[in-house]
This record gives sequence, C-alpha cells and structure tokens, in this order.
Amino acid sequence: MTKNHQLLAFLVAFIWGTNFVFIKYGLEELPPFLFATLRFFFVAIPLIFFIPKPKVSWALIAAYGVFIGFGQFGLMFYAMQNDISPGLASLVVQMQVFFSILLAIVFFRESVARIQWLALLISFAGIGIIASHVDGQTTLFGLALILTAAMSWSFGNMTVKKAGKVNIIAFLAYSSLFAVPTLALMSLYLEGWSLIVDSIQSASLSSVYVVLWQTIGNTLIGYGLWNFLLSRYSAAVVTPWALLVPVSGMAASSLLLAEPMPSWKLIAAVLVLSGLAVNIYASRRK
Repeated sequence: MTKNHQLLAFLVAFIWGTNFVFIKYGLEELPPFLFATLRFFFVAIPLIFFIPKPKVSWALIAAYGVFIGFGQFGLMFYAMQNDISPGLASLVVQMQVFFSILLAIVFFRESVARIQWLALLISFAGIGIIASHVDGQTTLFGLALILTAAMSWSFGNMTVKKAGKVNIIAFLAYSSLFAVPTLALMSLYLEGWSLIVDSIQSASLSSVYVVLWQTIGNTLIGYGLWNFLLSRYSAAVVTPWALLVPVSGMAASSLLLAEPMPSWKLIAAVLVLSGLAVNIYASRRK
C-alpha cells in the first residue's frame, strides 16, 4: 500500500472513530431514532435521483437497510443516549468481526482456524471485563444493545457478501430508503410526535452539522474511501486499519467528552483489539 493510500486508510479510521463523539453531540438535542432517521433520509435523498439502482435484488437492498439502519445504527444511537459511553461503544461494536465469522460458517460454510476461536475467546474476555464494571456511564442493557447492533452489522455484512460486487454508494443510498420507515416508526412509537416536532424546531445549527456529517463524512466519504482501498488491495491489507477505529474513538471520547479511562477499560480494550489482531493474522495465514 502506497503512503498516500495509507493516509487514506488512517483518515477513514479517524473519521469512523471520532464519529462516536459526534453521535453523542447529536444526541444532546435529537432523540436517537429521530437522529438515525434523519441520517439515513439524507443518505437516500437526493442521491437516488442521480445514481441508478444497483444491479441486485430489492430483497437484498431492503435487508441491508433494515440490518444497518435500524439494527446497527438505530440500536447504537439508542444505547449511546444513556447506557454506554462513546469510547466503549466504538470498541464493543467491533465484535461484528467475530459475529460475521460465525454467520459465514452457518450461511456460507466457511472454515475457521483454531487460532480464530482463540481470538474470539480473547476478545470476549475483554467484553466480560466491561460487563463486570457497569456504572453510571455504561449499563448491562447498553452493552447488550451494542452487541445486538454488532450482530446486526454482521448480518449486513452477510447481505453485502450475498450481493457480490456492487456499487457500494448506490447500495447505501437505495438501502437507506428501507432504513428510514423502520426508524421513523420506532421514533414515533418510543419518542412520540410531540418530541419529534419539538426536537426539530429547537435543533441548533450544531445538530444540523452533525446530521450532515453523519451523511457526508461518515457514510459517503468513509465508506467511499474504504471501498476505494478494498478495490485496489486485498482485504488482508486493508482491514487491519480498522483496528484504529476504537483507538481513535476512545481517545476522542476521552479528550473531547472527558470520558474516564480507568485501568479496567484499557485492559478490556487491549483484550478486544488483541483478539481482532489475532483474527486478522489468522485470516492472512488462510
């Protein structure tokens, strides 16, 4: 990988990691499911009027929209409102790597090396440490929601794998059409019409900027650059850069939101990231 492309990979990891802080900023004025609804609405509109539908079935497009829109981001936003800190959320959601491996075994009959099972155990040891240190910032409910979001992300990964080679930006735009109704209905059910109207009317420019950054920075720039790199290099070369996502997420949360970083949290991070690193090494060997 050239130095310029290494910088692009670092930029993506930085964008995705620090995005957890921006999510927390957005949740200060917008309820979680309304926030997620707006995020995916502006991914779909106006892109669908300028780019053609990807050459894949509507069923796969709809499935991806529900898994990623509602399952991953809707639940993650909901958990981050009161039940988990941004730094830990950026770390725990990376368990999607292992959930994706388990789903690939079930649906695609892929083989898994013993060292990958060891990697899974190492990372789950880190999750166990987090579960044993729940406090005012992180609850078992929040941890469960983020793990569910990670599982939903892995189902989204399987959907993309089933779709094959596809224009990822078009896929994101059209799948967002199916994310918006599920998120909007959940917002209406949990948050209520009055809160929705009041939140939109009282939202400051900072909330507008955060929603736009979710759409443009996190989704279009982040996913666009990531898939640009994947189109030129093997996954074994590109994916290790994703290990920097929780690193930048925890660092940004500590610096910008004053999230405490006690020793148990750092140990948990080391275990989870070590498990991810071992899995990447095993994937390269395979």
